[in-house]
Amino acid sequence: MRIIEVFRDYFWEFYNGQKLAVREKIDYALNIVMNVHHIPQKFFTHVEDGIYEVRVKVGSDIYRIFCFFDDGKLVILLNGFQKKTQKIPKNEIEKALRLRREYYEDKKSTND
Repeated sequence: MRIIEVFRDYFWEFYNGQKLAVREKIDYALNIVMNVHHIPQKFFTHVEDGIYEVRVKVGSDIYRIFCFFDDGKLVILLNGFQKKTQKIPKNEIEKALRLRREYYEDKKSTND
């Protein structure tokens, strides 16, 4: 259904820094994003301006991975973080928006 790609190393730095139980839950959530036509909102939701978040809960800890769609079925993973407050930190959203801009700039320069 969908293909997942990672832009630069931000996601991998986040992922590799997590405990095994968190990585397994992230893998589970990403598998749902790839293979389920209508992704349940508890795993995937729109945040702002075309940026989505993959939600992962392990015990009482909540993790978020920002992403966006490119060409409809391609999901580009950006940055991840552990959510510690009710609101999503503004700097994390700004980082995701900046990374998406950089992704399209890189894509344009390789296609020119």
